[in-house]
Amino acid sequence: MATMALGSKGEAFQLEGQTWVCKNELPSDIIINIGEVSFHLHKFPLLRRSGLLQNMINDHQSEDGKGCILQLHDLPGGPKAFEHVAKFCYDVKFELNTLNVVSVRCAAEHLVMTETYLEENLIKQTEHFITEVFEHNWKESLRILETCQSFLPHSEDLQIISRCIDSLAVKAYKPRSPKADWWYEDVSLLSLPLYKRLILAIKSKGMKPEIVSGSLKDYAIKHIPTLNTMQANAISAQSETEQRVIIHELVELLPTEKGVNPTRFLVCLLRAAMILHANPSCWENLEKRVGAQLDEATVEDILIPNLGYTVETLYDVDCFQRIVESFMSVNQPVNDTYSPGIVDEGQYLINSTPSLTPMTMVAKLVDSYLGEVASDVNLKFPKFQALAAVIPSYARPSDDGIYRAIDIYLKSHPWLSDSDREQLCQLMNCQKFSLEACTHAAQNERLPLRVIVQVLFFEQLRLRTTIAGWFFVSDNIDNSNGHSSNICGISKNNNRRMVQSEISEKNGECGDEEMMNMENDDEVKLRIAQLEKECWSLKKDLEKLGKGKGFWRSLCSKFGGRTRQDFNGKQVFMEC
Repeated sequence: MATMALGSKGEAFQLEGQTWVCKNELPSDIIINIGEVSFHLHKFPLLRRSGLLQNMINDHQSEDGKGCILQLHDLPGGPKAFEHVAKFCYDVKFELNTLNVVSVRCAAEHLVMTETYLEENLIKQTEHFITEVFEHNWKESLRILETCQSFLPHSEDLQIISRCIDSLAVKAYKPRSPKADWWYEDVSLLSLPLYKRLILAIKSKGMKPEIVSGSLKDYAIKHIPTLNTMQANAISAQSETEQRVIIHELVELLPTEKGVNPTRFLVCLLRAAMILHANPSCWENLEKRVGAQLDEATVEDILIPNLGYTVETLYDVDCFQRIVESFMSVNQPVNDTYSPGIVDEGQYLINSTPSLTPMTMVAKLVDSYLGEVASDVNLKFPKFQALAAVIPSYARPSDDGIYRAIDIYLKSHPWLSDSDREQLCQLMNCQKFSLEACTHAAQNERLPLRVIVQVLFFEQLRLRTTIAGWFFVSDNIDNSNGHSSNICGISKNNNRRMVQSEISEKNGECGDEEMMNMENDDEVKLRIAQLEKECWSLKKDLEKLGKGKGFWRSLCSKFGGRTRQDFNGKQVFMEC
């Protein structure tokens, strides 16, 4: 601990009960009462150093003509501070340190111990020590700042607090260690008012917002035990009222830049704010902050327990929906009327929108969230539907996630009406199912019949598009080269490149060397036959589903389809 020695004489005071007595051969001629403690001293040493005591002694009139009795009950620092003052007046040795200098400085100011009465008086001595500490010592500066809290408003009026905070802000801003968080632990011990002022000063110096955010997080962990998983290192069991005040203040101090505050930390603050019944404005602020960077969150982050007075669902779906809507309000693309689909025959799901990376990430997050909450039997249909509908269809490159969530919801809510099932299924696009999802959906008895038919239809359409693409490429090559087709209009010279393209696209496994070894038309015939066999199998499944050819014809008519004969004379549904 930093210290400064004052005085040159040995100890001259003795405590007798609640009375300090100067061990001087001369009898005391003045008594100073401070609280319950009395000091029996001499006028002369005090008159030479204190303007206040000089005036009080001169104005004092003793009724009995005996000693002078003065009352200093309002002295900053009380009896302990005056003990140091008395030793200074008698030139008795004592030490100034970071724990007592504030009280002695405030007492010296109150007693008017300036250079007018004595050179190198107590005010100057304490100021010199404080200045030295502020300039060179981080730890001791913090100690002085902590003690200032006990001597308000005097320490504030003397600008000890403001000077200390400014010196600490400068030291925190200047690198003193390879680690940017070297000062977090120290400042987390400060009271909230002092910590807030220090953070504001650090921000004003130009500190990087992510470093400021790190300090706020560290402070929150130590002072808000309600932060669930983050409470392991809490240093105090604050009351709910104190924690609520801390949350309000920290939220106001959070940097506004996107991505600077960890999303999980923001969600933890939001959860704590709900538990502690913080102000609605605090909730709204945190929800908007989470929403602004929702694309950086994980499902585990945003599974916020329902803490309402009437708990219906396990998780707070309403809160998450507000967060998603906040994200959508600032992330809508310019062309919000875009609707993906099959642009033309032979083209499948051509999406011309600009990059939707944040949007698609949030869409995936919402679908995963829906999958987690869908099994809650208390989750009402309107809430589930509303949350699923917040994300536009174009934001989902694949609808496997929303299909999984809807399937779980249907399984957990078997009492849903047919109308509700139809409405839910309108939220997903069968054209964007993966092969696995299509296979599952085609056999899913929980789905409406219309959806199952659509799944089978689009799977057949996908195969038809592949075959049609083969013929289109073949015809173009033959027309340009003037060659006749050996089979299906495909020349032998182009067999290998078409087979290579198709198999590479489907399997992604064949190498160039294997492709170059396919040198006859039989392999092309075999692949086409396999694809048409799959088409025929799908047709049969649809006919069974529709209980006859009449249903198949009505389905063809409904989708604007027609049939044609394949190479074996069978009827194949080909176009819509």
